[in-house]
Amino acid sequence: MTGLVDWAAARARMIMAFIVLSLLVGGFAYANLPKEGEPDIQIPGLFISVPFPGISASDSETLLVKVMETELADLDGLESMSATAAENYAGIFIEFEFGWDKSAVMADVREAMNAAEAAFPDGAEKYSINEINFSEFPVLIINLTGDVPERTMSRVAESLKDKIESLDAVLEAGIAGKRDEMLEVLIDPLRLEAYNVTAGELISVVRNNNQLIAAGEVESSTGAFSVKIPSSFNEPQDVYNLPVKVNGDRIVTLGDLAEIRLTFEDRLGTARFNGETTVALQVVKRKGFNLLDMADDVKAVVARASAEWPAELQSAVYVGTSNDQSRVVGSMISQLEGSVLTAIALVMIVILAALGVRPALLVGFAIPTSFLLCFAFLALMGVTISNIVMFGLILAVGMLVDGAIVVVEYADKRISEGTGPMHAYVEAAKRMFWPVVSSTATTLCAFLPMLFWPGVPGQFMGMLPVTLIFVLSASLVVALIYLPVMGGVSGRMSRLFGRSADALRAATPWWLRAALVLPSLYMVFLGAMQTL
Repeated sequence: MTGLVDWAAARARMIMAFIVLSLLVGGFAYANLPKEGEPDIQIPGLFISVPFPGISASDSETLLVKVMETELADLDGLESMSATAAENYAGIFIEFEFGWDKSAVMADVREAMNAAEAAFPDGAEKYSINEINFSEFPVLIINLTGDVPERTMSRVAESLKDKIESLDAVLEAGIAGKRDEMLEVLIDPLRLEAYNVTAGELISVVRNNNQLIAAGEVESSTGAFSVKIPSSFNEPQDVYNLPVKVNGDRIVTLGDLAEIRLTFEDRLGTARFNGETTVALQVVKRKGFNLLDMADDVKAVVARASAEWPAELQSAVYVGTSNDQSRVVGSMISQLEGSVLTAIALVMIVILAALGVRPALLVGFAIPTSFLLCFAFLALMGVTISNIVMFGLILAVGMLVDGAIVVVEYADKRISEGTGPMHAYVEAAKRMFWPVVSSTATTLCAFLPMLFWPGVPGQFMGMLPVTLIFVLSASLVVALIYLPVMGGVSGRMSRLFGRSADALRAATPWWLRAALVLPSLYMVFLGAMQTL
């Protein structure tokens, strides 16, 4: 294994190219990795709801809940089951063991619910099975408020919904606070009596219309005929002209018997924003996409759409955002990045005080290089950047420099004894190869059991040991392969700078060297500020 060090030292230029390539790939991976607030966790549970209009809570327990519990109790891998019985409703939550096969479990649950549904009393509506998936919660809400007609606001919301859902990163944009339009038919009993139409005839006609009737080509002895039956309602006028009865030479339509008007369904809920009634678009992110980029794209789409509205509509409708998770995640990423940079600075200060300038720079180089290599590994694994990943990076800052410190300190000792820089760093890497590897391996062994942490907590914290394994493995590559080459090249350069400084000191008077101190310090300050 120590032959890798000699191989890398003999190909210093190639290793330098690998270092540059690693930095570029790692930086590209970090910029393009999806960023989340929390890891995407799949809860191994299903919620089943059964609506039953008019049923009491006690009857719901007896006739619905107990029947479902009996059929669902024999499911494989079932861990717990809890139910709720209420008026007009029954619900049950079933939780399974971690590592469940969702497709197989869903099939078993549907089979059990079909058997239970056969035992339900008449009047029960179709059951629904819902997954508990945090990734389907809204990450951004677009609020539309203003003193405009409800129908106008609904059409604006529908238009925005279509444009937002056209984005690849958006799974859906549900609308809250909007009522669906409906045709309201108010039957006049006096008109029914005047046209000699009974209520049963009217209801039968309405029920038998607006249906899809299969048609096509009809073959007979005289030939083939194409048949088309216009049977569905496309606009309110179709309902108005619906024939009900023939009265003499006149056809009595539904519009003759009732008052028909376009209105809205009864409101079942409302949405509020800043104390005002609003129509809200709840944007759900598609899994695997960057939350920050998705929020920016949605806001850009909304801004472009609102700019195309008429001037009166722009002045009347206010577009606001709430529950913007991108702000929280962006702030968290910025704070964690600041914490990582602060930790790097503190580590370099400690090493600077203990070993000197050049060792501090080499060890400081090891920290971001290891991080960027870690991001490249995370991109290969398809892992998103979350607060757990960033916390793992902060935790690893103090550990990943141990190997670099040992190699750099031993190499400096050999350089002080007269050994050349490249030979000194190669000898240090070979001499400390197995101690550094074993030290890193013992640290990884401490976090390795966390990979096998069962249940939802293990799924939540699983990215912590993965991050530490990647970043500490990257630190081995940096300490034993990259640093010897960087140390040897930088040692030769520092020796060249030292000889140049000695020559400059011998050729220039002291007052000129003193005059160059302030401009040099100012240039260093400008460079540091530009870097920050």
